Amino acid sequence: MKKILIILSTILLAYSCTKELEELNVNKKDFASTTDVAEFTTAQQKLFTQITETNVNKNIFRLIAQYWTETTYADESNYDLKTRRIDEVKANKLAVLELYEIYTYYVLAISFGDIPYSGALDAGLSSEAIDIEILNPAFDSQESIISDLLTRLDSNVISKLNTGAMGFSASEDVVYIGNIVSWKKFANSLKLQIGMLLDDKNPTLAKTTVSTGMSGGVFGSSADNIKIDFEGAAPYTNPVHSALVLSGRDEYVPTATLVNLMNTLNDPRRDDYFTLKNDTYIVAPNGVENLFGDFSHISEKIADDPKLEAPLLTYFEIEFLIAEAIERNFLSLATTAADHYENAIKASIKYWGGTDSEASDYLGQESFAYATASGDYKEKIGIQKWIALYNRGFEAWNSCRKLDFPVLIAPEAAKTDNQKPPHRLTYPTVELSLNETNLKSAGTAIGGDELETKLFWDVN
Repeated sequence: MKKILIILSTILLAYSCTKELEELNVNKKDFASTTDVAEFTTAQQKLFTQITETNVNKNIFRLIAQYWTETTYADESNYDLKTRRIDEVKANKLAVLELYEIYTYYVLAISFGDIPYSGALDAGLSSEAIDIEILNPAFDSQESIISDLLTRLDSNVISKLNTGAMGFSASEDVVYIGNIVSWKKFANSLKLQIGMLLDDKNPTLAKTTVSTGMSGGVFGSSADNIKIDFEGAAPYTNPVHSALVLSGRDEYVPTATLVNLMNTLNDPRRDDYFTLKNDTYIVAPNGVENLFGDFSHISEKIADDPKLEAPLLTYFEIEFLIAEAIERNFLSLATTAADHYENAIKASIKYWGGTDSEASDYLGQESFAYATASGDYKEKIGIQKWIALYNRGFEAWNSCRKLDFPVLIAPEAAKTDNQKPPHRLTYPTVELSLNETNLKSAGTAIGGDELETKLFWDVN
C-alpha cells in the first residue's frame, strides 16, 4: 500500500506540473465516450457470465445444488464462504507478482550492470508530501542484486507457492491460466538459469543454485514454456507482426551471419526462419544499408502470424543449461550432457514445426553431433543454442556473452572499439538527467559506462 500511495502521489505531483501537456497522454485510439446501447450489451454479457461462472470466487451455486463437487480442496462444497483459503490464494498471487518483479530486475541487472534496486521502489511518504530526495536512488552493485534475487526466489516465491491452492484465476492469468504448478516450475527454471549465469564467477554458489533449482522441478517439456499468446487484431498482436506487416515498413532482412551458418549445417529450421528468393537463401551483410527487395525475408510463419506466441523461457533452453551444468560437474544425473544437448535441439526443431525425422537427420551429421563436433562444450552448446534462440534477441545476446560462441564480429561502422558486439547496454540518457550523481558513481564502479565494459559474471 505504501508503494501504491507513493506512485499515486507522484502521478498527482507530475500532473499538477505538466497539465498543459495532458494531450500528449491521451490515447487517440480509446473511446472518449460510450453509448447507452453499448453499455446495455456489456451489462447483458456480464450478467449471463456471472450466473454461468464456474470460478468459486464468483459462483458456487453448482456446488450448493450438489451438481458438482471439488477435487483439489472442498471448502466451497462444505459451504465455507468465509475462509475459503483466502490466505493461501493471496500468498500465491503475491508470489507470482514477486516472480515477475524478480525476472524484470534480472533483465535489468544483466543488461546494464549496477542499477537502482534497494531504494528504487521505496520513495517513502511523509504526512505532508513525497520525500523528493529519495526519488534519486543510489545504484546497487549488480552482484548484490543477483544474490538478493536468488534469496527472494527462495523465500518469497518458491517456498510460498502452494500448488494445493488457487492463485490468479484462469481468466486473470493469461500465461499459465491459474496453474500454480507451472508457476513453480518457472521459478525453479529461472533459478537454474541464474545459477548457470554465475558458473565462471562463483562456481560454489552456482552449483548450489543449480542443484536446488533442479530438485525443485524445472521445465520438463515444451508444454511448460512460459509464454503469452497474442490476439489476432491490433493493438494486441505480436509486436513482430506489428513491425514487419502492420507498419508497412520494410526495415529488416536476415543476416549472412546466421543464414550462412545454417546453410553449412543444412539446418531444417531455415524455411521456418526465412523465405527463399530465387529458390535459395540470399542474405544481407550485417551493419550496412541493404535493399529490402534484394534479399530473403523473415519467414511468413514469424512475420504474418499476429497471434505468434512470445516466450520468456523455454524447455529447450533448460535442456541446454542442464547439458552445460553436467559439463561443469554441477549436476550428477543418470543422463549425459549429450542427451540434454540432443533433447534441446530436437525440442527446438519441433517447436518450429519440424519432425522427429528431421531432428534425427540433423543430429546424425558428424560435424555437430555432440561426440564429434569441434570445440569444447561451450562452442558446441553455444552455437546450437544461438541458432535455437532465433527471434529471441535478449536471451541470444546473453548466451553469446556467457559462452563466447558463436564468435560474433562487430560491423565496421560499429560504435564499439573492440570489434565485438556490446558486453552491456549503456545507461539511458533520461537517467543522466534525473539521477546524474548516482549514475556517474555507478559508471565508475563498473569500470566505465561503455558498451565494452564487461559485467561481473562475464569474466572470460
